[in-house]
Amino acid sequence: MGSEARLLLLVTTFLLVIGIVTVYSASAIFAQSKDLGGSYFVVRQLLGVLGGIVALGFFAKVDAELWSRYAWPLMLLSMLLLLIVILPFTEPIAPRIRGSRRFLIGSSLQPSELGKIAVIVWTSMLIVKKGETLRRLTKGLLPFLVVIGILDVLVALEPDLSIAMMYTLIMGIILFAGGVRIGHFVVLGVIAIPVLWGQIQRLNYALLRMTAFFDPGSAPEHVSDQLRQSLIAVGSGQLFGVGLGQGRQAFGFLPLAYDDFIAGSIGEEWGFIGITFVVLAFAAYGFLGFRIARKARSPFLQLMAVGLTATVVITAYLHIGVAIGLLPTTGLTLPFISYGRSNMVLSMLMTGVLVNIGSTREKVIGSRATDPSFALARS
Repeated sequence: MGSEARLLLLVTTFLLVIGIVTVYSASAIFAQSKDLGGSYFVVRQLLGVLGGIVALGFFAKVDAELWSRYAWPLMLLSMLLLLIVILPFTEPIAPRIRGSRRFLIGSSLQPSELGKIAVIVWTSMLIVKKGETLRRLTKGLLPFLVVIGILDVLVALEPDLSIAMMYTLIMGIILFAGGVRIGHFVVLGVIAIPVLWGQIQRLNYALLRMTAFFDPGSAPEHVSDQLRQSLIAVGSGQLFGVGLGQGRQAFGFLPLAYDDFIAGSIGEEWGFIGITFVVLAFAAYGFLGFRIARKARSPFLQLMAVGLTATVVITAYLHIGVAIGLLPTTGLTLPFISYGRSNMVLSMLMTGVLVNIGSTREKVIGSRATDPSFALARS
């Protein structure tokens, strides 16, 4: 591994430790109140971490160039699983949890998480394949909008607008890195705004969340309560926090204190200092990830590294922004820290791919042999 990949593993380990400790602290009392045992959630989280370590180790050893061969199968599999989730007759294996259907087999598998890696791999592959054609609207940009648009519709029907917007954002970042014309983005953005607003108005829960953000006083209490309690938690933590295991939000005042709003729990128990360390850790993850992208062995790997890094870091900052009231409630988890095995395994898998891309070993034979001039420039 290169130095960036080694440091990336250290940053990931730091975030995992913070996550395990915080999940236990934020969930123990809630689990006991449900007669599940205080360690119920942290044990399940540790199983997710174990699965993630296996995924990280495996994909750190597999040549990341191979992902381009499976871009279409991965995309089609994601679409199929997302379709299964929303079909009316599949509710026995895709139950409705907190008003939406996002999981398969209880809460074991979240297809929308697989969709993130599918968007990254497929978009990176097609950009390289299209080459200069990418700068044309119909033959270049339109296929991306159609395919990712289908994914967006499927997750919006769960409903989960946060993930739909994340798919589009990831695609846009990779396209920007790949050299798409900015003018096309501007035109499409102007067209998309009224469409997106229409969807928000159609989905009542999304409109209520926007209302709670822009005008908390006029929003129904059950909508704004979670954000209000998160702000109370962060404010209570002040500079150094109230202490590990001493947070009052763990008593159930803050819903999902170990999941969608775990940054609020960190702010309460670890204070401003704790949140700052988490923010800096993700900044370091982003810096190292983009360094790996800059040194990648091929254009496909460069784009893929950009997508992987952006997905982890943007998701983290959106989560933290929601917890401290800077953004409307989205329901995005905090990578490596929030409770959730699907997200944990995916985040670790992405890190494993980045570690592989950050390898300094060059291929000297085969169709993907390193360009000697490129290798010389790196050395």
